[in-house]
Amino acid sequence: MDLKNLTFKGGVHPPHFKKSTEEVPIKKAKEPKIVKIPMQQHIGAPCKPIVSVGDKVKVGQRIGESDAFVSAPIHSSVSGTVKKVAQMNAPTGKTMTVVIESDGKNEVHESIKSKGTVESLSKEEILNIIKEAGITGLGGAGFPTHVKLSPPPDKKIDTVILNGAECEPYLTADHRLMLESPEKVIKGLKAILKVLGISNGYIAIETNKPDAIEAMEKATKNESDIKIATLVTKYPQGDEKRLINAVTGREVPSGGLPMDVGLVVNNVGTAAAIADAIETGIPLVERIATITGSAIKEPKNLIIKVGTPFKDIIEQCGGFSEKPGKIVMGGPMMGLAQFTDEVPAIKGTSGILVLNEKDAKIPEPKDCIRCGKCVDICPVNLQPLFISRFSLKDMYDMAEGYHALDCIECGSCSFICPSKRPLLQSIRVAKREIISKRRKS
Repeated sequence: MDLKNLTFKGGVHPPHFKKSTEEVPIKKAKEPKIVKIPMQQHIGAPCKPIVSVGDKVKVGQRIGESDAFVSAPIHSSVSGTVKKVAQMNAPTGKTMTVVIESDGKNEVHESIKSKGTVESLSKEEILNIIKEAGITGLGGAGFPTHVKLSPPPDKKIDTVILNGAECEPYLTADHRLMLESPEKVIKGLKAILKVLGISNGYIAIETNKPDAIEAMEKATKNESDIKIATLVTKYPQGDEKRLINAVTGREVPSGGLPMDVGLVVNNVGTAAAIADAIETGIPLVERIATITGSAIKEPKNLIIKVGTPFKDIIEQCGGFSEKPGKIVMGGPMMGLAQFTDEVPAIKGTSGILVLNEKDAKIPEPKDCIRCGKCVDICPVNLQPLFISRFSLKDMYDMAEGYHALDCIECGSCSFICPSKRPLLQSIRVAKREIISKRRKS
């Protein structure tokens, strides 16, 4: 099977805007004086705080947990004293938050020690390490990784794909990870393959990262179970269902999951976090993020601790070069706009994008001209113009009939629309209303 220049139907080609950070090595951010650690950082049930005001905590100590299967524990990223436990603003909305004042000592909790090696551990032990470390997907929605690696008995998994596409404009964290620590990515993938009991792994990388492709090919030259798949540079190449189709030719059915076609997809950063949890015992308390944009003075790739306020991270990049027009967690296509820089970094903070007022300005929408471009480029074969129209008229049943829930919210339709219609925004509203109606019934 040829694994070169793979792709999928549809998609768009937004400007990359990666030049400012793609050659900037990863550096460790300064130690935060205060961290605000939200108890909801992943898909699934939020955690409940298990510490109280006045408690002393150490790095890696569990501070939040849940009994729900679809959840992941949360740990302290600093050593210090709990100053507050309350509802506070987070990048994804208000949630219970634990505020810790760092003592600057970075004392590591006694439970943090090496768990062994992938070879020495059983698949059950590795799965438990992943769960206890609170590892969630680091490339997108933040799905708890131990859940993804626990498919029902009737779902036979035969392939794992590590997503190294990083197709969002501006972001370069995964690119730098593959360049600087390819061995971590490989070890994490080996752990995933062992948990699933299979021996067929791919690492998928877009062709606009030739140095990363070279680094990963070199690191896997003696790994018969792992292959490098190169992808045509196109957005949203990193969407897991598009990735599956490009690499294997399989199509995930409407409303289905990758496991329905025998696959598991994880981010390269998630794999590296798994390697760290096994080798050092450290849970997911920090991650690599790209801090960039037209209003950032010194764009960087930083290892940031969970709970560090955006404001403190931005200051380490020289602060704002001009008045910010928009602050986004993630990339410009699928990221979440923030109303303040006081919110804290979470496990899913792949980037902090700050645009100046000119770049952040949203064009005034005009009437749809029925050009059909949004239909041509939709990677899910939807008709965004009709779903959007029904949503804007509060006709959510009609929007559902046009498969609104299959929308992956990539934003390709809004990007390509010559009339600058609010396609993505209105489709999101329709999805929310359809889901709300289903829950009530």
